Amino acid sequence: QLQASGGGLVQAGGSLRLSCVASGRIFRINVMGWYRQAPGKQRDLVATITDSGTTNYADSVKGRFTISRDNAKRTVYLQMNSLKPEDTAVYYCNANIQQRSFYTPQNFWGQGTLVTVSS
Repeated sequence: QLQASGGGLVQAGGSLRLSCVASGRIFRINVMGWYRQAPGKQRDLVATITDSGTTNYADSVKGRFTISRDNAKRTVYLQMNSLKPEDTAVYYCNANIQQRSFYTPQNFWGQGTLVTVSS
């Protein structure tokens, strides 16, 4: 349902762009977002964006990361600049999707993409 891509290895100070595309039966996509989970830690919010474009960021990424979405392509992006070693984690996309007009929206998760930032 959600396919994430774009992770990789980058040096501190570098940039990466993550993408996540939703597929399958979709009537409406509400909030989309990115979360991350570092080794041995819980999964934390990175950023979210509503269907109207309102964004929310974790304090640790404000000013460095930008979330955006293309509703026609059913895709959410995360542009990550000025990356730091502490940004190293598996990044997961999330979307609140209503599959039919009479269905209750549900949360879906992508498979995760690894971002490694070397010092």
